[in-house]
Amino acid sequence: MPTSTPAARTPQQDRSRATRRRLLEAAVECLAEVGWNGSTVLVVAERAGVTRGAAQHHFRTREDLFTAAVEHVAAERLAAVLAHVERLPPAGPARTEAVVEMIVRLYTGPLFRAALHLWVAAATEDPLRERIVSLENHIGREAHRAAVECLGADESATGVRETVQATLDLARGLGLANLLTDDGPRRAGIVRQWSRLLDAALAAPGPGPAPTPDAVPGATPNAS
Repeated sequence: MPTSTPAARTPQQDRSRATRRRLLEAAVECLAEVGWNGSTVLVVAERAGVTRGAAQHHFRTREDLFTAAVEHVAAERLAAVLAHVERLPPAGPARTEAVVEMIVRLYTGPLFRAALHLWVAAATEDPLRERIVSLENHIGREAHRAAVECLGADESATGVRETVQATLDLARGLGLANLLTDDGPRRAGIVRQWSRLLDAALAAPGPGPAPTPDAVPGATPNAS
């Protein structure tokens, strides 16, 4: 007789997934609180309530664990943002400001603090740098896609893509400003002002159809 069945293996698979999830979330918490140097696999395992051996079963190296952790939590945060799209106000200034506030929150919490510690470590550790550059490129593309979807932005319009990207860059800068002191009051004013500028860019007319020679001043009509 077979020693196991798919049904019998399911609880074990569920426990494995739960262990992996606890490790990923604990890794981000550790990075945010004690930085790269203090975030060993053992420290993460203890916080997650598992053995070091169990942690290394899921993640062969320290770099594997922490890059996977940041990617996992970033994906969850972006998914949570997209899940609220239907609850946003209709297109217009109120929706734009609500989206900007959501984007800024992504860069002012523990996830951004954890990612920043990885960036600093990667600046001096070549093996880690390659992985973090690839990871941040991926997260950046996904964050841009989420922002476009939430804003309902038409990136074929002149300057819209760049303005959406500037929103993400602005949020990252506000996250840095918030690392040492609470920058909330100043940040709120910046969010309001930037939201007005972004809404104006989103409302600007698109490029429209290409003009015909007759419509272009000084053009020579085609002979017929």
